[in-house]
Amino acid sequence: MMRIALLVALLLPVPAAADTPVTLKSILLEQLKTTHDVKDWFVPANVAVEGLTLEQANWKDASGNHSIGQLAAHLVFWNQQQLSKMKGEPPPKYSGNNDETFENVDAAKWAATVQRLDTVMTAIESLVAAADDKTLAAWASPVAHIGTHNAYHVGQILYIRKMRGWWDPEKGVK
Repeated sequence: MMRIALLVALLLPVPAAADTPVTLKSILLEQLKTTHDVKDWFVPANVAVEGLTLEQANWKDASGNHSIGQLAAHLVFWNQQQLSKMKGEPPPKYSGNNDETFENVDAAKWAATVQRLDTVMTAIESLVAAADDKTLAAWASPVAHIGTHNAYHVGQILYIRKMRGWWDPEKGVK
């Protein structure tokens, strides 16, 4: 319980209104939503991947870095892993080789990956929103890691977009 209290204390945002209580649930949902579809301190995943062509999604430099499509597929894979565990279902098969989670995308797979990224992130948010305090306490660390992991890879996606001239600054955080 002390670890949860410490996590809450370290992550306390300034409430939107003085009468809005800050809870573990509100903090976790804020982290999830700001890495999914709400602009706050940084650009969320949905904005980061929107409007990209297949050619753009598959572009890679010569150094072995991942493409945007591979990064998005990786996010889908790991978010789905956590969602399955949270639901008490068997997670998708994993060989133990993280490199295999960075799948290449074709035209059909790219559109499906963008949709699946939104779907899996929405599903995680829904589970967290509906969870009781005991369940939230058990999920707190994995959910916080989901947000951090998503933010890290969304930053990579934006870096590629900016480097290649595929980013509209009007879509960024003001």
